[in-house]
Amino acid sequence: MDIATNELSSVLEQYSRAPEPTGPSKELGKDEFLKLLVTQMENQNPLEPQDNGEFIAQLAQFSSLEGIDNLNDTMGGFVSSYQSNLALEATALVGRQVQVQTDTAWLNQGELFTGVAQLPVSSPSVAIAIHDESGQLVRNINLGSQTAGDISLAWDGLNNDGVSLPSGKYTVQAEAQIDGKQQSLNTLLGANVNSVTLGTNGGTTTLNLAGIGKVDLKDVQTIQ
Repeated sequence: MDIATNELSSVLEQYSRAPEPTGPSKELGKDEFLKLLVTQMENQNPLEPQDNGEFIAQLAQFSSLEGIDNLNDTMGGFVSSYQSNLALEATALVGRQVQVQTDTAWLNQGELFTGVAQLPVSSPSVAIAIHDESGQLVRNINLGSQTAGDISLAWDGLNNDGVSLPSGKYTVQAEAQIDGKQQSLNTLLGANVNSVTLGTNGGTTTLNLAGIGKVDLKDVQTIQ
């Protein structure tokens, strides 16, 4: 075993036997790698100098290690900046109304209740049935023939007898006649944003919607 090998083995042995750190986990980082490389160069056997190819390979390894380390730092800064911008955008939604895919939403008495029904193909008959929180049918709305696409929904908050209903949670059931059969449709309903929960450590930012609860920010379809 030559002088360089002995010296390298000694440095590696000291590093491996070092006390466990109290902070981050013990890893062979770029500083330790460079120390080993310099030690090898200083203590190589002059009668058997290190092969140029081997030396270049070690330099390339060090360069890759440093590059990955720098890339991690850059990506960490990018993610942090992105999350900060996302947080600012999310907090600006408090007090505004958004639309999400749901069949349940909150009605404020005396206010117009709006939404969208998604019709995959044209239909000769589209109808909306609205139920209160107990499941009782309170309003039928016939939209007649509709072409494929998003159909705007609007409910004045009145029941079938023309009486204004109290504030509360209501369920909207949209159906269309397609190929002679009744088919349920997806609905996007509006809800007020009461608060925002910001994601931490890469977590998802969520909106607390009136009458619906927590919804991921990415699930918002439109902002009104």
